[in-house]
Amino acid sequence: MPILFLVVIAIVAIFIIGASVLLLRRSEEDPLTARIDEFAAREELVSIEDIELSMPITDRIFVPIVRRISDFVIRFTPQTTLERTTRQLQLAGNPRNMSAAEFWIVRGLATVVLGGLVFLMMTRNGAEPTKRILYALGGAALGNYLPAMFLRSMVDRRKQSILKKLPDALDLMTICVDAGLTFNAAMQKVSEKWDDPLSDEFGRVIYEMQLGKSRRQALKDMSERTDVPDVTSFIAAVLQAEQLGVGIGKVLRIQSEQMRVRRRQRAEERAQQAPVKMTFPLVFLIFPSIFIVLLGPAGIQVARSEALKGLTG
Repeated sequence: MPILFLVVIAIVAIFIIGASVLLLRRSEEDPLTARIDEFAAREELVSIEDIELSMPITDRIFVPIVRRISDFVIRFTPQTTLERTTRQLQLAGNPRNMSAAEFWIVRGLATVVLGGLVFLMMTRNGAEPTKRILYALGGAALGNYLPAMFLRSMVDRRKQSILKKLPDALDLMTICVDAGLTFNAAMQKVSEKWDDPLSDEFGRVIYEMQLGKSRRQALKDMSERTDVPDVTSFIAAVLQAEQLGVGIGKVLRIQSEQMRVRRRQRAEERAQQAPVKMTFPLVFLIFPSIFIVLLGPAGIQVARSEALKGLTG
């Protein structure tokens, strides 16, 4: 029965993670608008009802319900908590344009669902009331933690993607500027060539500048959205060069070289950390297995010889 209990808990945890993936999946535009544009590109004459029915069930039913409940949640959630969650969602790239209140609704649903399932399972197994409550609290805590863990992993993956792509993007921008393009046109080329978080940020900078925001402010906002030290130093160097009148091509070339050096240093640092990280599996997993394989037969022989001595003695 404990094995069945663990299996059910794992299935529920996978379900909660899958629901979080569906809700946090990247989608910058409204799903209905995207579907209308898709049918317009096909030049098909369909009604709005047919277009709405063609949308996924999460977009038609679950997401609208969550967004309506979020308006109620905002009234009872501390402002500091909402701001902190909004910041985490921003660092994750604003997945599915989810607000902080909507994310807390997802956490609440996961908490209630997992805690209730654990309580029902323990009740069916005939556990004591105290044990039911304790296991249910543990399941609720796990359900509350899983969405936050998934969001933090999205933030970490996005930052690592930006760090990995930044030197290549600076190389491309350097080539574009040396070829006679402006800095804005170089950012546009990066945005058009790749489809990753860094190119999306450059594309957003261009879009904000087209809407009337100054380049200085747009780049500062990009630095805040990414929260990556390398991006911050690059933007600071560009803004300082713009203020002092230094050639942007020279600044880009220097920054590109520095980013490649930093990337190489981070790779060397991880290589140096590998032996330390391998110590635990070596000592507790691999060495015991080797000892069993090497010393097991000898131990069996010693045990047999001792048994034979006992019989003969």
